[in-house]
Amino acid sequence: MGKNHSVRNNFVYNNIEKKDKNFMYKNLERSNCYNCNFSRSNFDYVTFRGAHFKSCVFSDCTFKWAEFIGTNLKNSDFKDTIFENAIFDSVNLDGADFKDAEFKNTIFLNSDLTKAKNLSIKNSDTKVFSEMPEMEISEDLQIAIVNAMKNKYVKAARVLDTKDGGINIISLMILLENFDEQTLIKGLNIMKAELNCDFYTLSYIVKFLKNNM
Repeated sequence: MGKNHSVRNNFVYNNIEKKDKNFMYKNLERSNCYNCNFSRSNFDYVTFRGAHFKSCVFSDCTFKWAEFIGTNLKNSDFKDTIFENAIFDSVNLDGADFKDAEFKNTIFLNSDLTKAKNLSIKNSDTKVFSEMPEMEISEDLQIAIVNAMKNKYVKAARVLDTKDGGINIISLMILLENFDEQTLIKGLNIMKAELNCDFYTLSYIVKFLKNNM
């Protein structure tokens, strides 16, 4: 057994087994794990922002609406894993093995896929961008996004803006897949006034809007 302690919600684990666990909705931001086995676990709706999961085993896990932002996944094993509506943004995939992994509506941004092993996204609806895509945004939508970010919980979650303070176009693309523009504008304005708890992933905004529209 290696060292094993948690800092707030996040993990600091070395050389341990955490198989068949339910980590759904966890905030694993800045977690640091090495050589751990998470096989057959549920990581749906989890954020891995700024986390290091090196040489870990994630075989047969599910990652629906999971967000890997600035995550280090070096030499980790994702065999037979399902990624659905997941985001990989600026992720280190060096030596990560995706043999027989399944990708549904997943987005890769600024992540070198050539460093990964057995990564096959042919015949899937996965999108790959080498840099943040550009998009024409109407003035009304732009105002609604900027207003929504005045809500302290939205601002703290960092899911609508980029490091340099611009609008996160990837997040906007996903929101527009789920809502038409007028509905989204209306929802963002409701969100500014009524969203009142901590959250960590874009999936929470999608759920909030669906429940409040």
